[in-house]
Amino acid sequence: MRILVINGPNLNLLGSRQPEIYGSTTLQDIEERVVARAAETGIEVRCFQSNVEGQTLEFLQTEGRDADGIIINAGAWTHTSLALRDAFESIQRPFVEVHISNIYAREEFRHHSVLAGIAVGQISGLGWRGYIAALDALVGMLKERGG
Repeated sequence: MRILVINGPNLNLLGSRQPEIYGSTTLQDIEERVVARAAETGIEVRCFQSNVEGQTLEFLQTEGRDADGIIINAGAWTHTSLALRDAFESIQRPFVEVHISNIYAREEFRHHSVLAGIAVGQISGLGWRGYIAALDALVGMLKERGG
């Protein structure tokens, strides 16, 4: 089984960016924890982060078709990127949307996700643990489907 973990803009700054909201865990720390958790059951994980929407779309279109599922923290693109939504609809792979902070406890504009309607699930507000929860849930769903 192969899972992609995609992180969008500014997530490369985790650990130093607004630690009162996002905590002190770095993106590298998160990726290492997800990879380690997946390795416990023989699951391959490929991580990707970009601040450039076009690069993220290219990665999703190129790598997404060969993945069984995807975990994405699209950052600000969550609320704005119809191109990202269209890419997910095109590759037709199950994905879980993850947010480190509780987007529903923040500014009103963060309450709407253009991805949520096509995601198999959304995890918000669990910090770095949301990635592990997403991995466990996504893998469980894929196994139930026979994937």
